Amino acid sequence: MKSIITILSLFVCNFCFGQDLEKQLDSIYSDDQKYRLQLNDIEKKYGAGSKELKECWQIIREKDSVNIIKVRAIIDQYGWPSADIIRKKGSKTLFLVIQHADIETQEKYLPIMREAVKNGNAAASQLALLEDRVALRRNKKQIYGSQIGKDPDTKLYYVRPLEDPDHVNERRASVGLEKLEKYIKYWDLKWDAEQYKNDLPAIEAKERSMGY
Repeated sequence: MKSIITILSLFVCNFCFGQDLEKQLDSIYSDDQKYRLQLNDIEKKYGAGSKELKECWQIIREKDSVNIIKVRAIIDQYGWPSADIIRKKGSKTLFLVIQHADIETQEKYLPIMREAVKNGNAAASQLALLEDRVALRRNKKQIYGSQIGKDPDTKLYYVRPLEDPDHVNERRASVGLEKLEKYIKYWDLKWDAEQYKNDLPAIEAKERSMGY
């Protein structure tokens, strides 16, 4: 009888813990996304160099600085929580906050997210985006083509330096990402691996000149 009561008590504690954590992560998700979702509309209305856009980015940076403290506290104490506890949205929230953090934070939690993916507690497709961002920040080429740049002179978008362009779609498929040509349509881009390889030296030179 005592063992049954103990098991039920643990279940209730875990259930309450999961609910509290979900609520906290829901709040973090809202803070992470609310102002980012306004960026395109603000830029279209007021312009890329506008006071309004700069103010929105300042709010985002402030929200990010608070969110990363909260996410660090969660992962440092509990590890990457089980998907059974925080659901897909909670796991996505952890990823988003890390994706928007500084390189030191990204490098710290990248191995933890890799392990979470292996254990089925995080999405491989989201990990791929973090892998790409960290690679570029380390002055390496991205693997999955998820990171898009914007030329400050031409205002045109482009796929940032990419490793082995010929096989990018195989790599994307292996982590559940759609084909690159479909992904980059959002930025009105077309994918041609041969043309990209020809353009790559110029892209890399441009990024060096921009301090990437």
